[in-house]
Amino acid sequence: MRVHPRRGTGKTRGCGRKPAPGAKPTPTQGTTPPHGDTLPLNKYIAHGGICSRRDAADLIRVGKVSVNGQVVTEPGTKVLPTDTVKVNGKKVTISRNFVYILLNKPKDYITTTDDPQGRKTVLDLIRHATQERVFPVGRLDRNTSGVLLLTNDGDLAQKLAHPSHEIKKIYHVSLDKPLTKADFEKIIGGAVDLEDGVAHVDALAYADPGDKTQIGIEIHSGRNRIVRRIFEHLGYDVRGLDRVMYAGLTKKNVQRGKWRLLTEKEIRILKYLNSSIKGSSARVKEWASVEVPAESGQPRRTATATAGPGAAPGKRPPRSIPPKGRKPATTPSRSRPHKPGHFNSDGD
Repeated sequence: MRVHPRRGTGKTRGCGRKPAPGAKPTPTQGTTPPHGDTLPLNKYIAHGGICSRRDAADLIRVGKVSVNGQVVTEPGTKVLPTDTVKVNGKKVTISRNFVYILLNKPKDYITTTDDPQGRKTVLDLIRHATQERVFPVGRLDRNTSGVLLLTNDGDLAQKLAHPSHEIKKIYHVSLDKPLTKADFEKIIGGAVDLEDGVAHVDALAYADPGDKTQIGIEIHSGRNRIVRRIFEHLGYDVRGLDRVMYAGLTKKNVQRGKWRLLTEKEIRILKYLNSSIKGSSARVKEWASVEVPAESGQPRRTATATAGPGAAPGKRPPRSIPPKGRKPATTPSRSRPHKPGHFNSDGD
């Protein structure tokens, strides 16, 4: 006989106990009261604009978070909006007014909310953008410029950071010497084996046919400094790294060091990224962007990457193998320079 679990009883162990008079409410471990207003502690902190849910979980595990005066080390602990949550002694207030800011990050700025060494952070650049507490989604190292998203929407930040969504990023890489055809084929063929595994690239092209030190690369990996490490592994010095596109967002018409709010359409697209995007072997649309140099104010046309008919990321190199007995499609070889305007750069 098949036995089905009980449903809808709403009963949990100890739920009938009454708190002592005058005692502060304590967080509920792993249970949800009938009114359904509770949130996991890491999600609560993310909604407060402190950091992403993943970073919040780390803060909780190391004992930096307290609820109603008690240190809590379990990220999934359920808390109420009326609970007093503190991170490093500072009270967290949930924001219902979500803000989404696109920043064209310059070099020499740290992608963090604060820096103990007193270095410049990306928050210094958007100080007048909003009164809400926002945090950067993902990381760009100090010497990397380009598209950076900042928000106080913890759910969206978690979604964009999760590997399962395979968020696409396009970078413009400036090398100290021309990229050889042999190394080009190693990168696009998945033959670059780093200390933490093989580096899989979705698309690669010369940004400027006349200058093979300028490379466009599209990648979905979120591994630390992956783009720099690919080229350094092959003996190149990365002189410049600029992220041109992130999750479909470009820096078009945004000068270096400037910012803009996302449009409602852009927010909607980010929120409803779905599984049909993941692992697609279809050719990725070309992305064009116009960078406005801060010093001149005049638009300068740059190019974007044209992704080839790649395989599912992380499984096999992005090559198209024709069926047996059939001639291969007449597509340009990825080892040849693409036409001007086909690649725009982005960096990590």
